Amino acid sequence: MEILFLSPVFKEMIWGGDKMKQKFEYDIPSNQTGECWAIAAHEQGDCEILNGQFKGIKLSDLWKEEKALFGNSQGDKFPLLTKIIDAKTDLSIQVHPDDEYARINENGSLGKTECWYVLECEENTTIVIGHNATTEDELKEMIFQGRWQEFIREIPVKAGDFFQIEPGTVHAIKGGTMILETQQNSDITYRVYDYDRLSDGKPRPLHVEKSIDVISVPYVNHIHKEGQGQTINETFEELVSCKYYTVCKCQIHGENIIIQDKDFMLVSVIEGQGEINGEKIKKGDHFILPYGYGEGKMTGDMTLICSAV
Repeated sequence: MEILFLSPVFKEMIWGGDKMKQKFEYDIPSNQTGECWAIAAHEQGDCEILNGQFKGIKLSDLWKEEKALFGNSQGDKFPLLTKIIDAKTDLSIQVHPDDEYARINENGSLGKTECWYVLECEENTTIVIGHNATTEDELKEMIFQGRWQEFIREIPVKAGDFFQIEPGTVHAIKGGTMILETQQNSDITYRVYDYDRLSDGKPRPLHVEKSIDVISVPYVNHIHKEGQGQTINETFEELVSCKYYTVCKCQIHGENIIIQDKDFMLVSVIEGQGEINGEKIKKGDHFILPYGYGEGKMTGDMTLICSAV
């Protein structure tokens, strides 16, 4: 059973930087590279298979044509999307819709539940999670009056922190932060506020009315883990499990065995290097272990983020 390695798709952003070149040795398009779509089968970014009999095939096509690789999973679209985000400056204050709202208002799109594993951040960095409005009326007042400092909820952040971002959660990554994101396969984002920045001489569009429609009031803290998650065994720590995905952190020191008993498993190497069943892997590699892969003998010294539906 072959591992499916993927070629990332890079996105230049107004807030992007060049840390992905430094940290992962990626050949990024510019010093404003904000996103690496590392495992993606979306119309806005579709990764190619790098190896084996499916080399050169887009992941979206593989999903449609080779269902057996994915445990004959149902659905027209590959369900997950793995990204690395490098924020040199602050991202906009934003919120995502759930499936039902997106289906009705965004041409049948999926909603967007996502989670963040913080890869690195500068000292004394904060992250925006949630808001301070207690009622719908107060929410509207704060937004329309531009009372952003009152409105947003900021908390300190450090490398190794983990956040689950449910639909309706106001959020933003601040400058100096790099994360690995696991999410539903959707690109629907509503901007509430963008610091009055200009892109090509014009403000980027805001989505204030849709944002107000979907923001949860009051804010309910879902999952924020500092450092370690729930230990499953000596190798795996479960970071989150919800109806869309289960995400685990996997630490390899010397020799460990992982069991791929899911329909498929997405794997990102975030630190170190080693081998899986004799195949070399290193920091910055992203791959899929297909259905029926079974036992993977891991050797080396590395940290992986693994996800499955």
